Amino acid sequence: MKITIIYDNETLRGDLQANWGFAALVDSNGRRILFDTGASGALLLSNMKALEIAPEGIDDVFISHFHFDHTGGLSAFLDRHGDVTVWIPPSFRGVKNARSVIEVGTPKTLFDGIHSTGELEGIEQSLCVQTRKGILVVAGCSHPRMKTILGQASRFGEVYGIIGGLHGNTAESLNGLKFICPTHCTQYQHEIRSLYPEQYTQGGAGKVIEII
Repeated sequence: MKITIIYDNETLRGDLQANWGFAALVDSNGRRILFDTGASGALLLSNMKALEIAPEGIDDVFISHFHFDHTGGLSAFLDRHGDVTVWIPPSFRGVKNARSVIEVGTPKTLFDGIHSTGELEGIEQSLCVQTRKGILVVAGCSHPRMKTILGQASRFGEVYGIIGGLHGNTAESLNGLKFICPTHCTQYQHEIRSLYPEQYTQGGAGKVIEII
């Protein structure tokens, strides 16, 4: 599987724009899933173009939670390419111009090897992708407690790692993970990098992560 960070607070390339928010492309098991859409549709589509990611090639959109820095680009994306299924937590409303919209309130298998934790603590779902090394969790902001996120993800298999915003979760809450890529809203990024130097990977728009 491959993850390409499209939208983040930082950028690794001069031809990409950084902005508060998060979006990533998840390529796994023949599916192309846009995970969140950042805050700006114009910036999202601009970065996708620079990364040579065609909106028309996206199969699904997975929205982690309703905050604007994760959903602000959705309408612009759907105006460009609405022939997708949008997977949303029940707390998010108002999706228009999509082929179908599916609420995910409880843990659910979306496709072979691709799962959702379901909406946790009334706010956020995370994507769980099966790799040969274990489950990789893709998180928007990790508003729920990390123990809750990882606990739900583990029902799909042993959790290998996590990528995405980790919000106010402590470095210690990530103990046992073999891969950690903090992005976006992570408050304790320095502590995470110091505590897990071998597991830590730098994020940022343009980062491509492949796990075989």
